[in-house]
Parts: sequence; structure tokens; C-alpha cells
Amino acid sequence: MKYYLAIDIGASSGRHIVGWKEGGELHTEEVYRFPNGVKEEGGHLVWDIAALLSHVKAGLKAALEKYPRIESFAIDTWAVDYVLMKGDREVLPCYAYRDGRTQGAVEAVHAKVPFETLYARTGIQFQRFNTVYQLYDDLQRGRLAGVTDFLMIPAYLTYRLTGVKAHEYTNATTTGLVNAATGDWDKELIRRIGLPEALFGNILAPGSAAGELLPDVAAEVGGNVRAVLCASHDTASAVEGIPMSEGAYLSSGTWSLLGTKLPKPVCSDMARTYNFTNEGGVGYVRFLKNIMGMWVINRLKTELAPEKSFDEAMEMGMRSTFEGTVDVTDARFLAPASMKEAFDGCFAEGEKPRTAGDYFACAHKSLALGYQKALKELAACTGKRYDTLYIVGGGAKSKWLNALTEQACGVRVMALPIEATALGNLAVQMKE
Repeated sequence: MKYYLAIDIGASSGRHIVGWKEGGELHTEEVYRFPNGVKEEGGHLVWDIAALLSHVKAGLKAALEKYPRIESFAIDTWAVDYVLMKGDREVLPCYAYRDGRTQGAVEAVHAKVPFETLYARTGIQFQRFNTVYQLYDDLQRGRLAGVTDFLMIPAYLTYRLTGVKAHEYTNATTTGLVNAATGDWDKELIRRIGLPEALFGNILAPGSAAGELLPDVAAEVGGNVRAVLCASHDTASAVEGIPMSEGAYLSSGTWSLLGTKLPKPVCSDMARTYNFTNEGGVGYVRFLKNIMGMWVINRLKTELAPEKSFDEAMEMGMRSTFEGTVDVTDARFLAPASMKEAFDGCFAEGEKPRTAGDYFACAHKSLALGYQKALKELAACTGKRYDTLYIVGGGAKSKWLNALTEQACGVRVMALPIEATALGNLAVQMKE
């Protein structure tokens, strides 16, 4: 029996999942889980990468204690964030994408390269936290002086375990600096923006080997395991883990990502206007749109009903008769001090939600309408009709949201409450 380890790290938690094939079927077991989240430091939102690395090692140790021989492991995380390196030393802090530091950088980058040109070359949607803007902010503040590398979060963690620095294709595309036509760094674009070209080394495909554990790491975790590059952007792994041959998908977690698989990118004016993105997949393009997702619901619950279980809080929402909705793509919902106040700001004084249930009802109905709008835009951009929507991730477990989505979108919803990201991570490793 061959065993493989998927290390899947999201913005709020991480998990180590061992997978193996038996009787022609894939079996999995979660062997370690840990919390994650941004923290405030010096007025900015940052990641505790030392804690992340510590948990990754602890999970490796737990996996090897139960499964002494593991063929390989691979790490996937959220996209766009990275660690700057001067040789083998980190340049800290490691900023989180929800931090607001890039406001000036966005304008400065677009003054050098208009967004229309950026999109035509990379096919990546505008989000103020895209890596290109984060790196330019670093450049403006002198943080790139003496820097030898920038490593996306999964690449950084893999480097600390193996000593190998590598850029992986699916995550590299989210930087907004990879040419959509060639699948490689757009060096002309990088020069025009003024970023150091030396930071952009070779891009490797999912499934590439990334080396053995360093001797001291192997001793610490109790064994040696080969590292493989999976589709290291967690959404890319999630899409790879969805059992679909056609239709549209919705990866429903902190973010909702609605899209489809395409053989080549769509960088049209319509796609740019609708803010769709062309991100790398495993042999295909993930043409999708980012929608705020379960983040708004989870934040509302924490603020308005912390003493309730999630199911109890949602029951409050289902009993509400509130019909008001908001635009869940509005930037006000990205990182507000109060999610309740962010919702309040969308309504006139006498029209605001009144009870906690009203806010939950508003959030759910608004998400469903956001999916409806995105699905219509997807059809317009691709010239295809989508009758089935596959939903994976934590949001797939919400029967209420699934029902609202099916009703709003007029499609058949296939809710798959599976660890799609871990399954996709494992699938890439098992293709060897």
C-alpha cells in the first residue's frame, strides 16, 4: 500500500490528510489539524509563518507516527501572499492579503501599465491585494533591497523543509505577473513595472519533485518523505478534486470561487469588465470569479451570535422574513472592523436588518444572488450554458445556502461535502 500526505492550509485552519488507494478507491484519514489566522502587528495584518511551519512539522510527525512509510507530501495554501528572502533569511513581517497596504501601489502600477494591458497579458482579475501590487508596495518602501527571492506561502514552507526554492505554476499565475498565453513570467511586464527580474525563477508544473526533507527536519519529524509540488493554490487543488467533466463549479469557503475549466484563457474586454480571472489549473485554465464567500457569514455569527452553534444561528436566519440584500463583492466586506456595520452601511436608516436572524438571512440571500450574477456572466463570457453547479468546500454543507443558490441560479446544484482540496492535492501526487 502506498501512502501520500496532503497538507492543506486555509486562512482559518490547516489539516494533514493521509491518502491511499485500496480496492480501486481513494481512502483518506485526517491525522492532524491546527488553527490559522491573521494577527495584527504594527498596525498591519500579518501571518505568523513561524507558527505555520511549526504546525506543518508537527503534522508531518503525527503522520509518520501512524504511517511510517509515506511516499510523498505536498502543500497547498491560499494564493497571492508570499515571503521575501535574503538568501536563507526571511524579510518579515509576512503581510496578509487582507491588509490595506496596497492602496497607493495600485495607482502607481496602473500609471506604469494600465489595468487593461495587465489583463490582456495575464488574464488575472483586479483585486487590490494581488501579488503584483503587494510587491510594488515592497519596492516603494525599500523592502526589496537585497532580496534574493520571493516565495509564495506553500513554496516557502516547502523550502524550509527541503532547502529547495521553487515557483509552482498554479500559484504563480495568481501573482498577476504570468503571461496567460505562455504560462511563464511576463518579463516585459515585470520590467515595465520595475520589479527585480532576478526574483522570478523557473516555474514548475504541478507534479514536479521538490526534494527530500533536510536531515535536521527528518530527524525532528521522525522520518524522511519526498516533497512534491501539487497544485499549490488551494483552489486549483479543490478544482482538481471535483469529480466533474463539464458544468460550473463553486468552491465555497472563506471565499466563494465560481467558474469552469477551459482549454485556453479568455482575456476579452467582457471578461475584464466582469472581473473574471484566468488562473492556472492542472492542464487547463480555471476561468472563475472571486466572491466574498462564507467570510461574511462567519464574521456576522462571531459578532452577533457567538454563544450559538452554527446550526442554531442559521436557524435564526431561516426564520427571518427580511428580504433586503447587499452586493457581496463590495470591498467594504473585505476586512471591516464590524461586519454588522458594513452591512448597515448598505441600507437606509429605516431599512436595516434588525435582528441577528435578519443579518444571516441577508447574507445568505445576497450570496445566492452573487452566484446568480456570476453564473450569468460566466455564460456570457464563454458562450456556454451551465445547467449544473458543483459545490465543494465548507459551504457545501449548508443545505439552506444550497437551496437558495439552486433557486436563484436555476441550475441543478450538486453539493459535494468532501475535502476536495486535499483530494486534488493527493491526486496530483498519485499521478506519478
